[in-house]
Amino acid sequence: MHGAPPTPGPAAGGLRIAPIVLKILVTIVVSTGAYVLTNLLNQSGDELWKIAVSVVIGGSALIVQYMVDFEQRLGAVEAGHRERSRELEAQFNKLSEAAGLLSELDQSGMSTSDARRLIKSLNRVGQQGPEIVKAFARSEVESLASVVTDLTSMTAHWPRDNNEWLIRLTECARRTIHATSSSVDQPFWNTDSAGPYLDAQTEAMSARGVTIQRLFMIKEEEEADPDFMRRFTRLCRAQRDTGISVRFLTLPLPEGARLRSVVARDVVIFDSELYLEFEPDRQEGNVQTRLDAEGRRVDGQVRTFNTLWATATELDHRPASSSGGSA
Repeated sequence: MHGAPPTPGPAAGGLRIAPIVLKILVTIVVSTGAYVLTNLLNQSGDELWKIAVSVVIGGSALIVQYMVDFEQRLGAVEAGHRERSRELEAQFNKLSEAAGLLSELDQSGMSTSDARRLIKSLNRVGQQGPEIVKAFARSEVESLASVVTDLTSMTAHWPRDNNEWLIRLTECARRTIHATSSSVDQPFWNTDSAGPYLDAQTEAMSARGVTIQRLFMIKEEEEADPDFMRRFTRLCRAQRDTGISVRFLTLPLPEGARLRSVVARDVVIFDSELYLEFEPDRQEGNVQTRLDAEGRRVDGQVRTFNTLWATATELDHRPASSSGGSA
């Protein structure tokens, strides 16, 4: 045999003694022992006195058992109370923190209802969704958190073209959109992504009175190509018909011109407060989108655009010799 001796309970053949029965047995044993002890100590004494002493001692033993049991229960209650108090305090701190965050969101002008909706939706996805849905939701939240965290420094980056940012910022614009469109960007207008972007711009002009100016930058050899200019003219007129102000600039700029060293990059400035810049690689493909709201850099982009716009040519004012007669 190894281990501790069996104790009354389910592990000992299924036998379990009720606590009240155990207390009575202990009381009887103590009373009997007290009666025997009084007989040994005072054999000539009164029998009634011996019984009374045994009963008192037995009763005292019973009372002591209940006191011990009460103390144990009280200790367990106090321990449970302390544990519940710690849990309640932790929950209260979490609620206070959540309420504080929602209050800060409200004070900053952000939507608290959207934050609540996001949290509730994430909870439902976590409880019901399959693992791939949960993983996708976590990825989207992490991406959003990363972008918003970056925006605390007034700048954010995306490693590829981000047409969603472009459309969403167009939907957020309230006054002006100033855009430069380089040769790199021109194939974009023949893609499916251009449709939603132009729809968003049309909505911005009609619904909110946003003024949109687009400056196309083309190369000298492109301007000398009649086929290119026919396609380019159709593109410009199609955008102008929607209400967008369109001009174009031929690069490189003439000798002595301001900003002659300007690099053809696609930049979109929203409300003169924020801009998106699409940085091309050596193969002239957009590989990074940069969002910047730092005041000094935004002001620099606005000044550059205004200078280029002032020197640019309107489509119908282009010299006839540059178009090969295709205007």
